[in-house]
Formats: sequence, structure tokens, C-alpha cells
Amino acid sequence: MKEVDLIIFDFDGTLVSTGTDLAAAVNYTLVKLGCGRKQEEEIIGFVGDGVAKLIERALGVDALEHFPEAIKIFDNYYSEHLLDRTVLCPGAEEILKYFRNKTKVILTNKRYNYTQAISRGLGIEDYFLEIIGDGSMPYRKPDKRLMDYLLTKYSTEKERAVIIGDGINDIILAHKSGILSCACLNGLGKREDLLASRADFYCEDLREISSFFY
Repeated sequence: MKEVDLIIFDFDGTLVSTGTDLAAAVNYTLVKLGCGRKQEEEIIGFVGDGVAKLIERALGVDALEHFPEAIKIFDNYYSEHLLDRTVLCPGAEEILKYFRNKTKVILTNKRYNYTQAISRGLGIEDYFLEIIGDGSMPYRKPDKRLMDYLLTKYSTEKERAVIIGDGINDIILAHKSGILSCACLNGLGKREDLLASRADFYCEDLREISSFFY
């Protein structure tokens, strides 16, 4: 086991199961624009690099002229429907309670306002000292400056910090900054990419991390 002082959690697919609502919002956007719907699994594969990339990938190269309108449609719809079917991932609140005495932060490429609204709506906001999302900082994962900021702010040695996430950007960020990493294999990220990423730890269930860190 590794002793840690700072635990950094990804959001979508790690703490919260948001895939169905994200896919519904993307498909609503596509239909409003007269584009074809996509399968939920395909849309989930576009998640991880922020809303702009999500919409860009969903539109595809042949419909990118709709991008500005698509962003507006998506934002208006998702802001009203982000808790329709979104729930905590299995074991999420249990593990947050288990590590209640540790410094915990959410670090996500999801827009800050979405992340805050979902965290508050699902009752987990108060477990975290800080939520960093797209728009709250000038950088996004896997930019190393995010970790420089967190390690400095919370006076943490890099060897005593860990990022836990289901996306390849989480592991890349850990490699860049020298902190520990734990890849969640049952989230939204591609399992094969995560297995090849050389994370320090792997979990199928978030509750497993209680046996990795103390």
C-alpha cells in the first residue's frame, strides 16, 4: 500500500455514470441539426477531452460547419438534463467516506458548471476541497501545469499524490508530473488503452482503492 495525502479524482466514468445523459444530449443536438443519430457506445467513445471535442467528433468532418450552433444546442439541453439518468458509480460515495480525512479534488475536462451541478445534485460536492473543470483553469488534462498548481496549493510531495481516473489523459498527466496513477477499467475510457498505459494501479471497482492507498 502507498501512503498518500492528496487524492485527485476524475469525474465522468470514475465517480459518476454520466454516459447515458451525455449521449442523449449529443443525439438531441444531432437531430435538431438534421444529422443522423449515433449509438450511445460510439458517443461515449468521444468523451474525455471536453465538450468542444465531444461535439466536433460527433458531428464528423462533413458537418463541422454546424459546430457553433451545435455547441449552443448541446449546452442548453444538457444543462437542463444532466441529472436525468446520471448516478454515482458503484462504491463512489463509500470510497469518498473511507478517505474522508484525505485532501480530495475533482479534476476533469468536463465543463466546471456541469461538474458542480452534478456533484451538488448527487450530494458529493462537500467531499472535495476543490473542483477543477473546463473553464475554471486555463489548462486541461493532460497539461502538467494543472498538477504543478495542485501540488503547490496543497503542499504535497508528488510521491504522496495520486490521480484516479478512467481516461488515458489521467494516466498521461500522472506520467508527466511524477505522481501515482490508478486506472479505472470499468468507466468510459477504452479498456485496452488503459491497460497499455502503464498506470501504477488498476481497479475494476472503485472500492478496490482502499487496499491500494492509506
